[in-house]
Formats: sequence, C-alpha cells, structure tokens
Amino acid sequence: MQGDELSRALLAWYDRHARVMPWRVGPAARAAGVRADPYRVWLSEVMLQQTTVAAVRAYFDRFTTLWPTVEALAAAPDADVMAAWAGLGYYARARNLLKCARAVAGDQGGRFPASREELLRLPGIGPYTASAIAAIAFDEAATVVDGNVERVMARLYDIHTPLPAAKDLLTARAAALTPQERPGDHAQAVMDLGATICTPRSPACGLCPWRAPCAARAAGTQAELPRKTPKKVQPVRRGYAYVARRADGAWLLETRPDSGLLGGMLGFPCSDWSDAPAPAPPVAAEWQALGEEARHTFTHFHLRLSILVARLPQDAAPARGTFHPAATFRPAALPTVMRKVHDLAAATLRHG
Repeated sequence: MQGDELSRALLAWYDRHARVMPWRVGPAARAAGVRADPYRVWLSEVMLQQTTVAAVRAYFDRFTTLWPTVEALAAAPDADVMAAWAGLGYYARARNLLKCARAVAGDQGGRFPASREELLRLPGIGPYTASAIAAIAFDEAATVVDGNVERVMARLYDIHTPLPAAKDLLTARAAALTPQERPGDHAQAVMDLGATICTPRSPACGLCPWRAPCAARAAGTQAELPRKTPKKVQPVRRGYAYVARRADGAWLLETRPDSGLLGGMLGFPCSDWSDAPAPAPPVAAEWQALGEEARHTFTHFHLRLSILVARLPQDAAPARGTFHPAATFRPAALPTVMRKVHDLAAATLRHG
C-alpha cells in the first residue's frame, strides 16, 4: 500500500472504532463540522504526558469543571491548581500549565495560536504538544508521535534500531503517512491503533487495518518491536520527612521551592534527598522515629524517606513551614510521596 492508501484504510477503521474521550471530538461530529476546543486538547495533552488515559480522565474532568476556559485557569491561584494536580505526578507540568495559560490569556487574547510554529513559542509547549494541538484542534498536517505511534511505525516497517536512537527514523515514517485531509483524525487514529490493537504485548494483528502491509507481522517480529536500549539501574536516594501536629490538630506543612522535584507543591518539611545525616528539624520538639519508610519511585531514582513524628504545643514556633488546620487540610492535595508519608504517620499522630 502507498501512504495515501494506508491513511484511508486507517481512517476507515477509526471512523468505526475511535475511542470516546472527554476531550475528543469524534469522527462523526468532526465530519459534521464540530471543531475540537484547543484549550481542552492542550490540557489533555499536557496531562497525558507520561500518564495513562485511565489516570487522566478524573483530573481532566476536575480541571474543566473548576476552570472551563483558559482564562479561568489563568486566573486561578497557583496553590489551587497545584492542589488539583496532586497525585498526577511530574509537577513541572502543572507549573508550565499555569505559565502557558497566562501567556495565552494575556498575550494571545485567550486564543491559542493555530499553527505548530506559533504554538512552539508558548511556555511549556514542546514539539509533541505543539504538533498535537495543531493537528487535532486546527487540522494542520503536523506529525504527532507518542509511544503508541513509535510502536506502530516500528512494526509497520519492521524497524529494529532501538529507541531512543530510532526516534528520528520513526518520526520520518509517521510524517510520510500524515495526510493533508483529516490530519487531526489521522493523528488520533494512529494513537488509538497503538493503544487498542498494536499493543505492547500480544498485538491483535487479526483486527488491524494495516495487517496486510505490516512488515513485522510478515516477518513474525511484531512482538519484539520496538526495541529499546536497556535502561540504567536507578539509584536509591534517602532522606527524612518531619511530620508534626499542633495541640489543636493542625499539621505542619511547607510549600516546596518552585524549582526542582515537586516544585510548588505542599508537603511535609524534608531533608535534602542526598543520603546526608538528618538536618535540624523544622521546630524544636521531642521527635520520634516512626520506624517506617515512605518509598516512591521518580523517573531517575528511587526515594526512601525515613519519617520522624512529633506532637507540638499550641505555641510552637517552627523555623520552617506553617500550620494548616485539620478542618481544611486534605491529604489528597499532597503529591503522592507526601501522601504516603501522611498515611504512615497519621495513625501515630491522630488527634484526640
């Protein structure tokens, strides 16, 4: 099959089997002239970076309920947005989300630029996100390549060069297939194909619209692809978390610096994550080791936090952090690793 024939076959399959997403305009609606909302496309694509569709759905619904437009999001307090993002991970995305929303609301009159080139000028929007918005929201023939697309291309052309070295070649193959007509539907169709048919394990080749031209299926190598360069063993870092409650039940928390991991997020005072000895605690108290660790894995390392707990008098004056009343404190507003710390320490410091 030639490129245009491949695209037509894929779009015919997509018209019947497109996934239903809260941020997506389906192929029938698009054919009737309904256009995707760039704000919803952008928000979903940022959330979906290194995160599954299943994990994103509830967050997307929450954000679009609280902030239905880019102007509403731009006007939201940073702390509210970071709290709503808690648990989704990769917190730099939330900080960049606010920067981009404020740039669009302030500099673009609330309208996202319609071209990939202009979208790339916005803060926090990289090549992938710019391509996705341009294609899906504005039907620009931009090539959208995520992990699903890489896998489909590697199998369709039986490419054995391992990732990440193969990225440019796989992107070039995907670009050659991107049509001028319905490029947004085509981009979503390739991603759907990888997510539902050409899956990492046990691909359903019998149901694939590209089964006949698929070189890997013909060679019997589809289950081996894409190849990946082995990852380095992740190091383990250690640190200390200080969990304290005041006599009235208030929790001692601090907002982490904007830069670095968990930047701008609320959490318990911690040491550096560097295996250094425990530093001075955030407030003078009779600190007790909990005897348990909060364990969490980030992209490049594993973290082990030893937990120290203390009960504080009402007049405690911490050097770090502020007290948050028990009535308004929500553990769900903490990032996942801090929620783990809370869950381990809560029973010991249960108030009353």
